[in-house]
Amino acid sequence: MRIPPSLQPGRLLKQDIQHLRHRYLSDWTTFNQLIVASAVYVFFTNLLPGITFASDLYVLTGQQWGTIEVVFSTGLCGVIFAMLSSQPLTILGVTGPFSVLAENIYSLCVGSFNIPFLPFMAWSLIHAGWMHLLLALINAHDWTMRYVTTFSTEVFSLLNSIIYFHKAVQELERAHDSLSLAAFLYAIIGAIGTMLVAIFLSTAEKWKPLLHRYVRMGLAEYAAAISIVIFIGMPNVGELASLDRSTLPVSTTFKPSSPGRSQFFVKFWQLPVGWIFAAIIPGFIITVLFFFDHEVSSIICTNDRYGTKKPSGFAWDIVLLGTTTVLCGILGIPPANGLLPQAPLHSESLLHTEQEEILISVDGEEKVEHRDVRRVHEQRWSALLHAGAILVFVSPPFQHVLGLTPTSVLAGLFMFMGEQSLSVNPILYRFSYLLTPPSELPKLPADVKSYRGVHVYTVVQVVITIVIFIVTLTKAAPAFPVLIIILVPIRLLLMNRLWDRETLRFVDAWACRKGTPEDDKDLLAGEVNEKVDPTPRLPGETIKDV
Repeated sequence: MRIPPSLQPGRLLKQDIQHLRHRYLSDWTTFNQLIVASAVYVFFTNLLPGITFASDLYVLTGQQWGTIEVVFSTGLCGVIFAMLSSQPLTILGVTGPFSVLAENIYSLCVGSFNIPFLPFMAWSLIHAGWMHLLLALINAHDWTMRYVTTFSTEVFSLLNSIIYFHKAVQELERAHDSLSLAAFLYAIIGAIGTMLVAIFLSTAEKWKPLLHRYVRMGLAEYAAAISIVIFIGMPNVGELASLDRSTLPVSTTFKPSSPGRSQFFVKFWQLPVGWIFAAIIPGFIITVLFFFDHEVSSIICTNDRYGTKKPSGFAWDIVLLGTTTVLCGILGIPPANGLLPQAPLHSESLLHTEQEEILISVDGEEKVEHRDVRRVHEQRWSALLHAGAILVFVSPPFQHVLGLTPTSVLAGLFMFMGEQSLSVNPILYRFSYLLTPPSELPKLPADVKSYRGVHVYTVVQVVITIVIFIVTLTKAAPAFPVLIIILVPIRLLLMNRLWDRETLRFVDAWACRKGTPEDDKDLLAGEVNEKVDPTPRLPGETIKDV
């Protein structure tokens, strides 16, 4: 009896390794100025937010994890993935959701369990490592992400945006507590200024005919970096230099943040056996979070909008992620995984226009037509350069440079990243329809009766996101990844009973394959549905007028 392909252990892993062998050399043959600009952009949008999470972790994990641990993890895991992953467009770093999870695990270890945090976390990450391997061997991508729709990915992306805006507010709250009134007011100006200047410069390519096109390109490509440099330097000018300021907390030596540690190594075997097995529970939660987070990051940064041609390798990357997770646990540093919005922002920064030849038929004759298409540079250099640069910043001299960055600039960068992530989320556009007069709304497809179902669908997404965000602020925060996973069966089994088929077909789609759940039901039922629009839709671009 032949085993179905979906049930053959290691099938996807073997396939991914073959794809990696075929694409690996070509990933190193493309290198240009846009790739360098992308590396600089991702360097700032990965490193500085990571340090902000580090400042939170330093306080809320009893100094067990701080700046040096976050920078070390981000650089190390980033270099490993740039060199060995199947999809180098995916950017790794210590994420906000994991920071929330780690803070709550520390609170339980110290406040309730009375056990050491780092050995317990090390075992949690070791368990997560073998669970990642198991997921890859059983082809989990096929029977999990296959059923994820943009309903869930849009909620997850919106959650990340809200977390970034919340982190910006937290930074300003800390500034309020530690600075004089004048310095605090300037911190607000610096944060908003950092965000607005970055947004303004990112639109430079649309300023034509103002400035030379290469100047406009440079301003747009280095928008965030230019804004950060301006507002790092501004407090040192004139009377502003006399104001007190709050800067990033950094390490002065290449040693762990905790005074009780002298090396990056955890004696994890000293944890009592009972707690070793108990660590399976947080290990499972971390696995759920990392698997969903990394897969969604990889899907979003390689969707049709970016014109990727090379195959991804979800199973191999999950094995690699499990390996780096175990490594981080043993080293006593927070693990890194796929980042939102940095992963799609990485792809956005690599977009360029190139010509594509297509065959068209004119009066029975085939002719070649050239058309401009937008596509990303599929390569490893930008990931390697940015991760390598981050890894360099674990050295004390570069840590000192980081220490010059005001936390207000960090707050502004958080707001900029939240805005950039939110601006490409379809929820934002559909939410704007709630505020649009009916006469001004885009015309709906003939099969969709009214906007009422679309509006309710959008409001439900927003409410669910807010509820999950509130959960992340409570002691139940470690369970929030499970809530996101639960959205998948809710969409497939419940929502189709509350919304009509055509509305769902209009607003939702499969996240990593063509079509919608409603299309699949039609095929299974043997229906010939001529009403289905055959035009491919991008994940997240389900409304044609967006």
